[in-house]
Amino acid sequence: MADIQQPAPYFPFRFRLDFKEQMVGQAPEGELAICSGAFSECSGLEASLEPKVIKEGGRNWGAAQRAGKVTFSTVILKRGITQSKDLWAWFEYLGNGHYGHRVEAVVTMFDTAGKGVMAWTLSNAMPIKFKTADLNAKASDIAIEEIHLAHEGLARASAAKETLFEEA
Repeated sequence: MADIQQPAPYFPFRFRLDFKEQMVGQAPEGELAICSGAFSECSGLEASLEPKVIKEGGRNWGAAQRAGKVTFSTVILKRGITQSKDLWAWFEYLGNGHYGHRVEAVVTMFDTAGKGVMAWTLSNAMPIKFKTADLNAKASDIAIEEIHLAHEGLARASAAKETLFEEA
């Protein structure tokens, strides 16, 4: 019997996020800086297809299932709080009426050698919730801020040319 080698599993702690500007409305140039990378957690990369149930007369062994609409989960990004105000500025910018500013977010996953192995693209992402760390004098953990993103599409992208570490 042939010895079939299974590919090694990937580790979820090697990833990077990049935000690409997509100007739908009219925003002044240079007024808003969006960050890239530097997140400790990314959750919610999920798409669900809602089945349409069709009950047919005379079909007693279950109903027919058809494909319905696809929905996307809210993506939650977490990182340690720093002096950077980029996530808050983006959230505040949209909250103040500049509703057309959307970005394309690309999440790239890397193998242990630092080569990009897969990527996902979030289309027309916008922040819908910003949460800062709870302030507690007894806490000894790192302060974490999070931002929740709503988006209009999740797609697999190519990551073959991406590298985790910049080449000199």
